[in-house]
Amino acid sequence: MLSFKPRILPSPWRALGPALALCATFATAADYPVKPVPFTSVRITGGFWQPRQEVNRKVTLPFAFEQCEATGRIKNFDQAAEVMRRRAAGEKDFQMKPLTEYTFDDSDAYKSIEGAAYALSLQRDPALEALCDGIITRIAAAQEPDGYLYTWRTMHPDSPAHPWIHQKRWLNDPDLSHELYNLGHLYEAGTAYYQATGKRALLDVCLKSAELLWKDFGKGDLKIAPGHQVVEMGLAKLYRATGDERWIKLAKFFLDVRGPGGDTYAQMHKRVVDQDEAVGHAVRAGYMYSGMADVAALTGDPSYMKAITRIWDNVVGRKLYITGGIGARGSGEAFGDDYELPQRAYNETCAAIANLMWNHRMFLMTGESKFMDVFERTLYNGFLSGVSLSGDRFFYPNPLVYDGKSRNNHGHAGRAPWFGCACCPPNVLRTLAALSGYMYAVKDDRLFVNLYAQSQATAEVAGTKVALSQTTDYPWSGRIRMGVDPKRPGAFSLCIRIPGWTKGQPLPSDLYAYRNALAGTGAEAGAWTVSVNGKTVPAELRDGYAILTRTWRQGDTVEVDLPMPVRTVVGNAHVAATRGRVALERGPMVYCLEGSDNGGDVFDVAVPALHDVKPVSRPGFLGGVTVLDIQGAHRISRLKDGGTASTAATVTAIPYFAWANRGPSPMQVWLPTDAKDVPLPPKPTLASESKVTVSFMRQGMGTEALSDQLVPQNATDGFAPHFDFWPHNGGVEWVDYQFKAPATVSQVSVCWFDDQPAGGGCAVPESWRLLYRTKEGGWQPVSGAAYPTTRGVLLNTTFAPVATTGLRLEVRLKPGLSAGLYEWAVQ
Repeated sequence: MLSFKPRILPSPWRALGPALALCATFATAADYPVKPVPFTSVRITGGFWQPRQEVNRKVTLPFAFEQCEATGRIKNFDQAAEVMRRRAAGEKDFQMKPLTEYTFDDSDAYKSIEGAAYALSLQRDPALEALCDGIITRIAAAQEPDGYLYTWRTMHPDSPAHPWIHQKRWLNDPDLSHELYNLGHLYEAGTAYYQATGKRALLDVCLKSAELLWKDFGKGDLKIAPGHQVVEMGLAKLYRATGDERWIKLAKFFLDVRGPGGDTYAQMHKRVVDQDEAVGHAVRAGYMYSGMADVAALTGDPSYMKAITRIWDNVVGRKLYITGGIGARGSGEAFGDDYELPQRAYNETCAAIANLMWNHRMFLMTGESKFMDVFERTLYNGFLSGVSLSGDRFFYPNPLVYDGKSRNNHGHAGRAPWFGCACCPPNVLRTLAALSGYMYAVKDDRLFVNLYAQSQATAEVAGTKVALSQTTDYPWSGRIRMGVDPKRPGAFSLCIRIPGWTKGQPLPSDLYAYRNALAGTGAEAGAWTVSVNGKTVPAELRDGYAILTRTWRQGDTVEVDLPMPVRTVVGNAHVAATRGRVALERGPMVYCLEGSDNGGDVFDVAVPALHDVKPVSRPGFLGGVTVLDIQGAHRISRLKDGGTASTAATVTAIPYFAWANRGPSPMQVWLPTDAKDVPLPPKPTLASESKVTVSFMRQGMGTEALSDQLVPQNATDGFAPHFDFWPHNGGVEWVDYQFKAPATVSQVSVCWFDDQPAGGGCAVPESWRLLYRTKEGGWQPVSGAAYPTTRGVLLNTTFAPVATTGLRLEVRLKPGLSAGLYEWAVQ
């Protein structure tokens, strides 16, 4: 939870609403037991993060607004206002087609304004403020008289302009309309902009909207759960800003109305307080867990905290990537099963941000450092990889392996300037802008230091105002010098987070473990130490914090030394993707190999004996990073006789967050330790050398999987790539192979993709058939073929031999369902 210095609304907004209908009045808790030091009281002044915040302010922020304008996201508000104006003037049938693709596109403008608010809180910018004021005026003009704000319906009121929208308000929100999702981001933007500028135009829009929610949902008769969670957090922020209990009651209602009996995709399968496993869409889940923490803190209801603690244990113990990313499956952008952590991970950038929000809130409830350990791992790896060093190129998914050519980034090979579904870029923007709000926190007489960055801050602890400073080159160095300057002498405890990686534990679970610290990389430096005014002091370690309790005086200094050896990481034996492989870490950074530094390839590398790895500081490289020069690697090649050869080599690893800043290039995090596990390129086949065309392919889908010779049974991590026709359903689709030269063929092998057991929309087809291209260029069915549809295994079918230049696989989809293939081989 991010915090501002409080700016409380005057009457009448402070007045409580009418008799409360959602539940009996509860004893409102004072909020989180641990209070974050407002980010407006913390300035990052240099080191690793200050240049990134500057790029975020100078590049990403204006770029996001430009894209929102150019793609029609902001113009949609103008069109909604125009429809209302012309209808009021008598044009009763007038409506306009929305300019964008998705019903949630309003939210991108809201998140951009929220990010601008955080930037304005740290540095006044009249031009930026004027830009936001203008956009806010356009948003306000699009709000209907009763408070409803959802441009897609207002632009096209007589009939739904999108299949996700119901004829009546709210009724499709549990599915995909995103009406409440948009409002959640609106409320977050409105409160942030009010706190930053004192201007309440957008906040008034929020409150008018919230009044409508209270009118429609306040009696509890309309039992609709938000399909995409986030409104719960937005309502909690409105409550904090106004003191109006109706808003936190609505947030609680939207949690309590959820489940049981719904789908796992949107976490509606159980009541939220009964859930114990992370399932479904990872961003929705992370936002819901964050909202549950907010409601637990603000209502004092412990049942939410018990549930999200169980779920957190499940994620950290079985479903978290080494980078802190969450969401293994591209299908449904979802969590997988326990230990399902394939290297081709989806790991949406927004899911990493949701993970940050959730873990920070868990810390604020408990004061335990393990949550900030996960936060830090996610921050430096799974989150930061989502934005380029230039600030204007982005990743939607963040895999741990990439072939250098696939268009796996929502239709882009490598980083993309924007997306049709553009939730990630403005989410990155607002997170980076408010980063300093996660650094410090206070509870009673304890001042927590959670993150390390060159900075200056002020906080109040035990009635004493304290100026804090950090001087450090973290994360490249583990040496941090802190200035502690109370306004007057005062007794309190400084609680310094000692990261789990300094104590031999990558995560607070057995999902990953350090095999060893590599000699010559700092292992000889020993354990972490803390000094006060130049003298090493023993420090009690409690809940992951080194506790320094004393009477502090102006001019006191604390020096923290966190040794940073390079460590090899191994995965739990239950994780198929990491068996026989290791990853490399140094400090909070996860490393990867990228083809740009290693002769164009990384998949021919094995690391049987990592006895010599040298960290090398390269100030002018990739914005200034420490790379790892790895001796003792081997490069494996295939010989003409089918055997393999191994050559000793030195390879270079870079921090994972920095990959793909030099164009698309092969990359991998988990490196095989045995030459036999090196995935040498398969021999070319008739299918792999064919030109592929398909009847339909959505943005981000590629056809490479059709002929990569991988099915779940022979994929190294058990999870083979696939091609599918989703969201097309119920009709006929096809895939064509055009051969390089005429060939006589008599057999094909297919492996059907079916994600129905995981709640997806693909099943084995209702039927299928094969056709061959005739000499005249037409298509003729083959004869004598059987067409099996068992899912997930390689199925062979033979037919009368035909001489042809191409084959077509024609698929009839089941009603309401799509279909897909892991593989289609031709013999």
